[in-house]
Amino acid sequence: MPRKLDEYRSKRDLSKSGEPSGGRKRDRGDRFVVQRHEASRLHFDFRLEIDDVLVSWAVPKGPSLNPDDKRLAVRTEDHPLDYAEYEGRIPEGEYGAGTMIVWDAGTYENLTEKRGKAVPIGDALEHGHLVVRLDGEKLNGGFALSRMGEDHDWLLVKVDDEAADRRRKPAKTRLESVLSGRTNKDLA
Repeated sequence: MPRKLDEYRSKRDLSKSGEPSGGRKRDRGDRFVVQRHEASRLHFDFRLEIDDVLVSWAVPKGPSLNPDDKRLAVRTEDHPLDYAEYEGRIPEGEYGAGTMIVWDAGTYENLTEKRGKAVPIGDALEHGHLVVRLDGEKLNGGFALSRMGEDHDWLLVKVDDEAADRRRKPAKTRLESVLSGRTNKDLA
């Protein structure tokens, strides 16, 4: 596990930022978390627990419940599992400076298939296409992540299922943390 978090740790002075250092392995199953991060630019960090880390993407416009919306999701460094509960203010001058709340959290189920056969989530990630069913407070149902080319750019798209909603826009209207009820402004 330490190698998986080398990039995460190399970008931060954890004694100054207050972010988790990692190292704790948890047995809580397949979790997801979406953190609303007001840094130099507002974005949402979409994270899936895979192989003892939180595999992470930065989603500038936030997740959408509309299957017609294709959201850019930029793959970032893996984060430690204890980051799933992190809320706080990263000080100016530190990597990712700004406020962060847990916008949504819950569990996910891997739905990725190829030719009718289940694909393990780690393999799906490596091959650049995965489909998960989220069970959160704000996000539910299927979501697909697909890598575009060999770069860090992916697309996050809501699957057109019973949880799809072309009218609701929770990334713009539901700004509070599912853990604390606070907003980013409360932490500023």
